[in-house]
Amino acid sequence: MAGLVLKLAPQERVLVNGVVMENGDRKTTLKVKTPNASILRLRDALHPDDATTPVTRAYYAAQLAVAGSNDAEQTSQELRPQLAALALAFETLPEQFAQVSAAQEALRNRNFYAVMRSIHPLIAVERELLDQGRGAPAAMATPSEPPTESLGGA
Repeated sequence: MAGLVLKLAPQERVLVNGVVMENGDRKTTLKVKTPNASILRLRDALHPDDATTPVTRAYYAAQLAVAGSNDAEQTSQELRPQLAALALAFETLPEQFAQVSAAQEALRNRNFYAVMRSIHPLIAVERELLDQGRGAPAAMATPSEPPTESLGGA
C-alpha cells in the first residue's frame, strides 16, 4: 500500500490524530504509512458556526470523522439521510447529483475524506441557489478552493 501523501505549503497546518502541526518555511511532502490515521488539513476544515445549511452540515459531519472526533458508524448513520436528502435536492442538476452520488459511494466505503471532496463543490452551488432565492446577486457567491486529491490518496 502506498499510503497517504500530504503536500503541505509553507506554514500550512494539519490535524493528525488530534494534534495540530504546522509545516516549516518550505513546502514539503509527507507520506503517512499508518493506515486509518485521522488527518485533516486545516485549510479544508469548516468552522462549526459555518455548518448552517444542508450541504455544510453534511460536509462538517464528514469532517468530524476525518478529524477522528466522531465514530465512523455514528457518522455514517448521520450522513446517510443527509446525503439522500441532498440527492433529492440536486436530482435535476446532473453534475451536482453525480457529486452527491460519489459522496454516497464514498460513505459506503467509509472514506469520509472522499465524502468531503465530493460535496465541497456543492457548497458554492447551494450558496448561489440560496442567494438567488433571497434575490441576492449570484456574483456574491464566491466558491472557495476544494480539497485536493493529494490528501485523499490513501
